[in-house]
Amino acid sequence: MCGIAGVLGLGVDLGGPDKDELRGMTAVLHHRGPDGRRHVWMPRCALGNTRLQILDLSERGALPMPNAEGSVWIAYNGEVTNFRALEREHRLRERFPFRSTTDTETLLYLYEALGIDFVRQLTGQFAFALHDRRLGKTWLVRDFFGIRPLFLMKTPERLYFASEIKSFLGLEAFRKDLDLEGLHHYLTLGYIPGKHTPFQQIEELQGAHLVEVDHAGGRVHERRYDEILYRPRAVPDERALAEELHLCMQDSVRRNLVSDAPLGLTLSGGFDTSSILALTREVVGPDAPIHTYSIAMGEASFDESRYQRLMSRVARTTHHEIRVGPHEVLGALERQMAYMDEPTADGAAIPSFLMAERAKQDVKVLLSGEGGDETFTAYETYRAWKVRRYYRRFVPSAARRLIRHAVHALPSDYRKLSLDFMAKRFTDGAELDVAQAHIHWRFTLTDADKAALMPDHRPSETTGALFARHFDGYPFPHELDRLSALDLETYLIGDLMVKNDRTLMAHSVEARFPYLDRTLFERMVQVPADLRLKGMRGRHMQKRAMEGRVPREIVGRKNMGLELPHSLWLMREMRPLADRLFEPSRVARLGFLSPRHVTSLWQEHLAGRRDNGRALWSIATLLTWHGLFVESSSFRGHLTSPPHAGMDVDPTLPAPTSA
Repeated sequence: MCGIAGVLGLGVDLGGPDKDELRGMTAVLHHRGPDGRRHVWMPRCALGNTRLQILDLSERGALPMPNAEGSVWIAYNGEVTNFRALEREHRLRERFPFRSTTDTETLLYLYEALGIDFVRQLTGQFAFALHDRRLGKTWLVRDFFGIRPLFLMKTPERLYFASEIKSFLGLEAFRKDLDLEGLHHYLTLGYIPGKHTPFQQIEELQGAHLVEVDHAGGRVHERRYDEILYRPRAVPDERALAEELHLCMQDSVRRNLVSDAPLGLTLSGGFDTSSILALTREVVGPDAPIHTYSIAMGEASFDESRYQRLMSRVARTTHHEIRVGPHEVLGALERQMAYMDEPTADGAAIPSFLMAERAKQDVKVLLSGEGGDETFTAYETYRAWKVRRYYRRFVPSAARRLIRHAVHALPSDYRKLSLDFMAKRFTDGAELDVAQAHIHWRFTLTDADKAALMPDHRPSETTGALFARHFDGYPFPHELDRLSALDLETYLIGDLMVKNDRTLMAHSVEARFPYLDRTLFERMVQVPADLRLKGMRGRHMQKRAMEGRVPREIVGRKNMGLELPHSLWLMREMRPLADRLFEPSRVARLGFLSPRHVTSLWQEHLAGRRDNGRALWSIATLLTWHGLFVESSSFRGHLTSPPHAGMDVDPTLPAPTSA
């Protein structure tokens, strides 16, 4: 995995200042690729790349990479998992003069053979810029799920792009004006959705999208190159389907294990990571060494280490346990945020950052179970959707009002997934429509709280309306299919992939996601929704496919998810931090949050009148981010510094030949 950056001229040639800016844009991505850094300058296209060596560790894999004639160049961040199959299918090694064994070079010659629509055939994760000097065009492309990041900033004469937001912050044309619409949504979701970023000038290219740049005419055209499509078909034999899915899952794991660098696995103790570990053991054999990495959370109801250790023993791994308590979180808060580039309320972000920091000592690649909940329809909110249907059908509205009143009289219980938390969320959400309920069961702050927090901002669209627009726009008749698509295009790309990319790449560790494999995913979307969620059994077919391969204690577990005990720690060990951040004069420096309402939320939480832990954590991380990126540029002090200026490549010289 790598970091990419570039400057594209829109009807103008680039000059010396563009070269200086590109060098700066690329240098701050050193952590994404400490094994090499190069720049290539062409009249209207300048590309920069940092390289993390995973496939073909020689200089033949250096980036940016040209085709043999130097007429096509690619700046690349990714890992295409079916590149070898595509080489065979299109006889690429017979037709073109390959110099390396990288997937990067395969993409160059797929373009030569098929044109830019070759991207529809790729599985895996990628973000790249491909420049064709003959046509005077550049394409910016992001993978189907949006696993790897790509950000854009446009001025009248230039289009800038990069793997991370921090690459733009040193540009002369950049301004720190905040995107209050994106931050408004953040306060509901705990992440910034869609194209929004914290800054008005910067937008995020979405998954399965590409941008075509015509340099001569200065035209920039964005389009979607592929669609998420749920097309269920009848399943006459569950057993046969389970066997087919097992082979498909195993094949995805096999392709994701391809690496010339050391590789390990994350192990949460949940079903997704446990099943990937079981499949890995099947693929590599009984005696191959496997390293696994887990978070041991320093709060009993949040800790899953018992299940992690169980699965490690069953699979016979070299297991590494990273303990995370409040002091570890305090020590990593600013360091982690400096690499995130945007505020996040995801409680797994700092633990993930600390785990990658430890894993870096042994490996350069980590397989993750992320994406399993989306692919196999496993979130608790999907079960809540089903219960809601019966609850509203069979419980009269007057009785539901009494239930809500009784539930809200329960005292706050700060243990993970406590009865009062679940009951309050469900009974309130059940009164809303399907899309609004789906948000409510995960919300960070209510609309009423947001109105009080941002009294001077009137959003063009509420977060609920945003979700409803997406939900209503999907052409799938089944509500569960539309909820699944909604999660893929909002929560997965806006939260989970941001967390996984930034926290691991901060330590130059590449994350891979076997359950976000297009071949596997496109088979699962053919399985009827009522079979993916059978009764109240989520991930039904995934569990059928793995029968007898994962311990029963793990199979029978409910979804838990890695999270911080915000509510407890903010009142105890993290109280000094919270008091300092929530001090009214500190909040006022943001310019758009109400200090009075922040104080109200904090006092309400301390008094035990309402559990505001996640809301307060989202505000705390927003304040921390603002201090690092807006009030100052102190985030730079936390970044690893590149040891040299990188190498400039002359695009007119012939490409090096294979040794």
